[in-house]
Amino acid sequence: MPQSRAARLERPGWLRHHLPSCGNSAPGPHPNGKPGRRREQREKTVKLITSITALALGLSAFALSAQAADKGLVGVSMPTKTSARWIADGDNMVKSLQAKGYDADLQYAGDDIPTQLSQIENMVTKGAKVLVIAAIDGTTLTSVLQQAHDAGIKVIAYDRLIRDTPNVDYYTTFDNFQVGVLQAGSLVDALGLKDGKGPFNVELFGGSPDDNNAFFFYNGAMSVLQPYIDSKKVVIPSGQMGMDKVGILRWDPNTAQARMDNLLSAYYGDKKVNAVLSPYDGLSMGIIASLKAVGYGSGDQPLPFVSGQDAEVPSVKSILAGDQYSTVFKDTRDLAKVTVDMIDAVMGGKEPQVNDTKTYNNGVKVVPSYLLTPVPVTKANVQKVLVDSGYYTADQLK
Repeated sequence: MPQSRAARLERPGWLRHHLPSCGNSAPGPHPNGKPGRRREQREKTVKLITSITALALGLSAFALSAQAADKGLVGVSMPTKTSARWIADGDNMVKSLQAKGYDADLQYAGDDIPTQLSQIENMVTKGAKVLVIAAIDGTTLTSVLQQAHDAGIKVIAYDRLIRDTPNVDYYTTFDNFQVGVLQAGSLVDALGLKDGKGPFNVELFGGSPDDNNAFFFYNGAMSVLQPYIDSKKVVIPSGQMGMDKVGILRWDPNTAQARMDNLLSAYYGDKKVNAVLSPYDGLSMGIIASLKAVGYGSGDQPLPFVSGQDAEVPSVKSILAGDQYSTVFKDTRDLAKVTVDMIDAVMGGKEPQVNDTKTYNNGVKVVPSYLLTPVPVTKANVQKVLVDSGYYTADQLK
């Protein structure tokens, strides 16, 4: 007959033989003469549970990864690789999209309008859920954006407004009027116009006439300079004013250099230029090359104060060397983040955050926009704005 529980407990060594060992205690002899069998079984059980847990975690991670990859394709159309800032924009967009679980189709159009149209059509065909477009010419996309609209694709204009179509849903950019204000303001400060100094000879350059932003830059700058022109503290020896006279098609540095050559030879035989309003760093490089070719920056003929935009490495180095005077920094990391947050909201069926619903009329509608804040840069704050923020390393600017 089986022994009672009390009898078993009274039996010497019963507990030691039948209870699991704890910690580092050595197991006692098993009654059936096969020591350690239960310990081996426990170890096998633990290993099995561990394997199952690891498999479950792996399957879970795979499922999450697959779910992220299923968030959809976003087409990103950039105008050109000839400007470092567009390369940075493209890289930042892809990184930000992938971090959110989207697939990105990034294409550069080489500043060729038919190429950009073809690339966008391909993105529509591939089934992109959202298109992010930095247009070469904001007036040429009406037909392809109708295709996108018919396919249910949302369109975000990226830093350049797309015009003459209802089929652009949102716009992400910087405060472009303020960019012009900062550019002209840097020249006002450098010349001492606020202190009543002058008159000074100044020449004006504008951006590409097919880029809507160029007009905002120019108008912002003229809102600062016009009072000094009216008071004759600023003189434009060439008399060339207005975007139809000063615009540089496709923002081409060579065209800017050629125009500066012509201005110097036609209007500055016995005069000195004191400042040049340049809306973009690439143009600034061409302008400065022209000035140096006729002796500015050497001897007793200092370079005029030249503005810029985008804080591209060659221009930042030029600022540090004392050639270019200023630029305007637009942190493309922030622009990419705002744009991807907007995409995420749209894909989630939500209204994305905007902070301007009045300024950007594209000829058909006012496009809801998110504007970021530009930052002026001179030699005095390069370290703080560009290096301490992590945008560039100190070595990149040497």
